[in-house]
Amino acid sequence: MNAGKLEMVRGSGNVFRDLGREKADTEQLKALLAAEIIKVLDRKELTPPPAGVRTGFAAADFSRIRNADLDGFTADRLISILNRLGIQVEIEIRVRPFEPVLGTRIVSTGKSAARRI
Repeated sequence: MNAGKLEMVRGSGNVFRDLGREKADTEQLKALLAAEIIKVLDRKELTPPPAGVRTGFAAADFSRIRNADLDGFTADRLISILNRLGIQVEIEIRVRPFEPVLGTRIVSTGKSAARRI
């Protein structure tokens, strides 16, 4: 194990933004909604097949949500799933100018990345 000091870098609160992802805010919203769906499934002890029957969404959708495979989902669809699980969604929106995390710059390498400078 390396005995060197570890340096802590403060994130923005949105891991997708910290990684330089183009649609960071949308990905963050979808991840938060998916996490809520997983909490409801766990609380109600629902596996994908019964969740699908209860909501009318495909059981495969619930498997994809549990695996964080959210590319095929819109925020609207994830909210609809929560609604059909009996959960009301309230979203608070804060809009502010974009400010990069201090000490971090976005580096274009063909893949999304963030690098400490």
